[in-house]
Amino acid sequence: MLGLSIRWSLADAPEGVEDELAAFVAGTSHARFTGMSGLRFKTWRVRHGEWFEGTYVFATDEARAAFEEEFRAGAADVPGSRMVGSPPVLIEPFDVVAIAEGWDGFLAAPHF
Repeated sequence: MLGLSIRWSLADAPEGVEDELAAFVAGTSHARFTGMSGLRFKTWRVRHGEWFEGTYVFATDEARAAFEEEFRAGAADVPGSRMVGSPPVLIEPFDVVAIAEGWDGFLAAPHF
């Protein structure tokens, strides 16, 4: 499987941006990616005061390449960049070696 990480630095981001990003994910972004063709799953991660990241896993090389190309073309104007006040510091494709589902199962939710 084929992954893509997109990370923004929060070092110089406005106060409260983590809450704004979480609200955007819950209210808009989660629905956009739920059921997206070519995408196996997406997670959103944050280290408060350090970084915010979207991690994607795609079904095919073509799906990842198409998404990455489109994202890179408009990276400075996506909602995450506008909220943080700067474009991503990392756009990195990677390969997924394996995925294990734990006893408690996988839970897809717009907010935890």
